Amino acid sequence: MDVSQYLEIFIDETNGHLQNLSDCIMTLEKEPENMDTINEIFRAAHSLKGMAGTMGFKRMQRLTHDMENVFQEVRSSNMSVTSGLVDVLFQCLDAIEAYLDNVKESSDEGTDDNEAIIQELNEILAAGTGNALPEKTEKVSVKQPENEKHSKKYLDIEFSEKEKEELKEAENKGMNIYGITVFIQEECLLKAARAFLVFKAVEDYGNIVAYNPSSQDIEDEKFGVDFSFYLVSEEGLDKILEVSRAVSEIEEVIGEKLKFSELTAAAEKKEAAQAAQEAKAAETKTEEKAVPATAAQTKQAPAAAKKANGGKPVTNRTVRVDIEKLDALMNQVSELIIAKNSLVSIGSSSDGGTGGASSQAFHEQIEYLERITTGLHESVMKVRMVPIESVVQKFPRMIRDLSKKLDKKMELFMTGEDTELDRTVVDQIGDPLQHLLRNSADHGLESTEVRRKRGKPEVGSIHLNAFQEGNNVIIEVSDDGNGIDTETVKEKAIERGLITPEQGETMTQKEIIDFLFMPSFSMAKKISDISGRGVGLDVVKSNIEALGGDVEVRSVLGEGSKFIVRLPLTLAIIQALMVEVRGEKYAISLGSIETIEEISPDEIKFVQAKEVIHIRGIVIPLIRLDQLLDCQPEDKERESLTVIIVRKGDKVAGLIVDELNGQQEIVIKSLGKYINNSSKIISGATVLGDGEVALILDVNTLF
Repeated sequence: MDVSQYLEIFIDETNGHLQNLSDCIMTLEKEPENMDTINEIFRAAHSLKGMAGTMGFKRMQRLTHDMENVFQEVRSSNMSVTSGLVDVLFQCLDAIEAYLDNVKESSDEGTDDNEAIIQELNEILAAGTGNALPEKTEKVSVKQPENEKHSKKYLDIEFSEKEKEELKEAENKGMNIYGITVFIQEECLLKAARAFLVFKAVEDYGNIVAYNPSSQDIEDEKFGVDFSFYLVSEEGLDKILEVSRAVSEIEEVIGEKLKFSELTAAAEKKEAAQAAQEAKAAETKTEEKAVPATAAQTKQAPAAAKKANGGKPVTNRTVRVDIEKLDALMNQVSELIIAKNSLVSIGSSSDGGTGGASSQAFHEQIEYLERITTGLHESVMKVRMVPIESVVQKFPRMIRDLSKKLDKKMELFMTGEDTELDRTVVDQIGDPLQHLLRNSADHGLESTEVRRKRGKPEVGSIHLNAFQEGNNVIIEVSDDGNGIDTETVKEKAIERGLITPEQGETMTQKEIIDFLFMPSFSMAKKISDISGRGVGLDVVKSNIEALGGDVEVRSVLGEGSKFIVRLPLTLAIIQALMVEVRGEKYAISLGSIETIEEISPDEIKFVQAKEVIHIRGIVIPLIRLDQLLDCQPEDKERESLTVIIVRKGDKVAGLIVDELNGQQEIVIKSLGKYINNSSKIISGATVLGDGEVALILDVNTLF
């Protein structure tokens, strides 16, 4: 039976359970007696076992079954949690993750039985409970006589009047009526799932008319190892039996073709026998003396009534949506915004000759459309937004493993995990953050001995804080370690010929730290599998900048370092300021703009042969966009210059433009491979209301 259609659900659910297990085992290591955590681990392992069994992943099922066995004993207080058990449990999670990776790649769990881990689990179980390891024995089953074991239980089904009508009508149309009984293997974990797969298989060839037990009882798994049903079909019986037997963990399927007259005769015979039995029971009852209900029975009644009238089940309020569907929806919203911009453009360029009233109505409709598109855009963006928790929740486990590997005491503190980002950004931010944390653990934090000598706490602290700031999300990774030795970095830069000793003397601390973000510039004393391969902070920087973000570093020698990652909330639609340079239109994201100033040319000063202006106590370097974009110079200097003050982190700059064309909501379109955009100044393009294409300037690269 093909279960590939359920693979995506299985992968999502397994990821969730794995993360839950990882979090719980981390808690358990600190609080070995916490029964809530122990119960949660047992439940998660049990759920994983059931899911793996349903999908037919026997190896994963066996491993999670053994984990469940261990926690059954821990729950029962027959054994206690040790650090050795915690280590083995993390090995189990890694093994399950490896199975899951195989499932993602090939829809199969692979061939690794993980015997060593299972053996360790069983040894811990034996040592903890004092019982000997179970010997491997061949399972011997006592074979029952075929007629007793696989009897025709479909003959016991009683039909309602509606079902009788349905069966009679089907036979009159020349269709076959089949009675089917399905026997499931006794060791099957999820019988309801197997029954569902059988129903799905046979319903491709006909309609099920009656069930025994009821379809609701089968769904609730209120049955033994068999269930029966009647099927009306034009297909032959052999085909129906074949597709039913093809479902895994089905022991046997029996069935036969019956006529409607045979069914009704059997039903009448059964009803007569039942009536005789009821009459006999009634006679016996009149002879018996009435016995009052016991106190226990009386006490049970209200509770049973309460259970029967129980409240409505709470429905799940989240829906899984394929990211491609969201992208398609986002694309339609984008087109709608372009259409709205086009109407705005027509409205503003018309001379109002259509008459005052109709012109006003036209503008009202434009405003209404603007409100709708903005609301629709915000709604779609909210659907695309996911908490960064999905990325950062794996980091506590990683820091725990690094602590053991590096033999350093360290702890990770995280805040703001519920901060939301666009799904596309979240998917790509995991690796850069992971590298920054590894960097803090390996290079940042000192050894326990050094920390002790410096009067610091033995346990090093690494902090990951996330929060929203305007249209950006800020993620800070900091540690209380050694900080960056800028003198050593400067010496390395001089040694590699990047700067001369004279240049080094005039460089600021920030300029020296920026060398760390250059390709292959590693400060590691030795290469390890943790960090220091020379492929590090440069990749972090390029990955973050590819998402339209930036990263900066603050460090104090002896006190620690802080890496500040700034990311845009979304990559699809932004509010932008439209500007003109020599008649060409450009867009600048509003999130980057601080203020707009009008200055006269004589306010421009020079510092080290570079143009700057002095505004409200701040010296701001100027960038003339016409020169940067290779435009023709103007014949004469303007009397006043428009300067857009933009910010990146703690840096500011002033962009000189010719004209301002107002604020506009724009759709970012990728330039693709058509244009060789090696300078990275242009981050994309947008289509304006009049059909013209405007390029989007990436302020971050201008710095």
